[in-house]
Amino acid sequence: MQDARAAYSKAVALDPANAQAKSQFGQLLIELREPLAAREMLLDALVLGHDIPETRIHAARACCLSQDLEGARELLAPWRSWTPLDDDGLQLSLAQVLTLRNDVLDAAELLEDLLSRQPENLEARLLLATQYERFNRLADAEAMAEPVLRAMAESTEAQRNEATHLLAALALRKRDAAAAKQMLERCGPQGEDDYAHYFQLAAVHDKLGETDAAMYALHVAHRLEAKERQFDSPEYFAPDAKALPLQTLGVSAEQYARWPRLIAPEGRDSPVFVVGFPRSGTTLLEQMLDAHPDLQSMDENPFFNRLADILRKHDSRILEDLGVLRQFDCDELRKRYYAMVDERVSRQPGVRVVDKNPLNMHWLPMIHRLFPEAKIILALRHPCDVVLSCYMQSFRSSSLAAACSTLERLAHAYVETMAKWIDEAALLQPSVMISRYEDLVADVALQTGRIGRFLDLADASPMLHFDSHARGKAYIATPSYSQVIEPVNRRGMARWHKYRSHFEPVLPILEPMLRHWGYSADAPA
Repeated sequence: MQDARAAYSKAVALDPANAQAKSQFGQLLIELREPLAAREMLLDALVLGHDIPETRIHAARACCLSQDLEGARELLAPWRSWTPLDDDGLQLSLAQVLTLRNDVLDAAELLEDLLSRQPENLEARLLLATQYERFNRLADAEAMAEPVLRAMAESTEAQRNEATHLLAALALRKRDAAAAKQMLERCGPQGEDDYAHYFQLAAVHDKLGETDAAMYALHVAHRLEAKERQFDSPEYFAPDAKALPLQTLGVSAEQYARWPRLIAPEGRDSPVFVVGFPRSGTTLLEQMLDAHPDLQSMDENPFFNRLADILRKHDSRILEDLGVLRQFDCDELRKRYYAMVDERVSRQPGVRVVDKNPLNMHWLPMIHRLFPEAKIILALRHPCDVVLSCYMQSFRSSSLAAACSTLERLAHAYVETMAKWIDEAALLQPSVMISRYEDLVADVALQTGRIGRFLDLADASPMLHFDSHARGKAYIATPSYSQVIEPVNRRGMARWHKYRSHFEPVLPILEPMLRHWGYSADAPA
């Protein structure tokens, strides 16, 4: 492949306007795991006139692999106008890229159509089986994956390995961790860089109470994931990178004092924001709120990141002091915000939008600038349980993956994120309610009543049926998709104590937040 790379490089250098050569070179660069260079090459091909679905699909793949999900969204926006594609291979590629973009409902639609014509297409079967597991359609996932294992003559070793990993995930969801472990140990990782295998193995060891084995598997998983993610975001893994490398903004007391007083929506006309460090119970809160007829949630979206990008392109200095925004600017940004919301959900008249994105807590100054009367629910959970849960998770975001690469770095990321929130909330004084996961689990009815009063809801009781409401959803796009379809339980509480020996070195880092939020590091009585 390196010979082909050299040949394409020479061809492009000799004829920089050759769009087809750039498109083919970009596709090769994806295979060579050079997503940033592939993205540049394929976008050049589009600008030069090679604007066909194939080039857009490959360019969107390169964007996804480069963490440019917004670029991928724009490239794939007209994909329905391309159908029927009359090319099953290209249809599979489109489904794969939509999956990378987390548009899995659309991807599943394409895969089901493809399999209606080609039921023997094993790649499509495996991807659709994975989608069905995400949709909590476990029997359908199993039925879709098992034939891949039986098709010994037609399937490759890699496909059988992938099918076995999926069946192990299904066994774990059925609470048969021993069977899952047996499957994973039998098939092993798919290549030396298969970090997903070790995350899955760690989850199995955790369920079996094999804590040291779980932590060793996580150590390997994070080491391999960091190596992989450096292809798209090397700066996040540099020795001097911030614990949680995010492009956000802040506000000083002096700046806030200069903010002009503007006309803004009242609380009942503003979104309800659910924030908190990842794995703090934000998805549980979101599903509870969405179960209420007066509230409407949507899956996690980086709306404020996108608004910041708009401002950054206009003049990056705006993000250094939001006080320069005037009435027209804020009105226009709110319109942009709701336009993005409308891309994700069909808003119902008289219903408040629930915007759940854990790390929107980093965007509090912008939220407060645009929606100063908005109600905000901060999800809290024992910091050690949060850190453990994050460490056991492989996040799609490279910045979060970098933050979770070691327990020490993750502890620093948690403390720095919380410290920023505490300082800015003290300055801006938004309307915030704190929801502790432990209190919610202990008395769901009492806590939903608190939430109902905070949001001025006449009757909070519909929130009690969140699990049945969640089971009726086609797709829940967060890592806890398999948990929020169950009634509230105590399985996630005080879980970190099983790993106490591994947490001893990071307890001093977490101590300021343990103290601030009133949590103890003592063993339960």
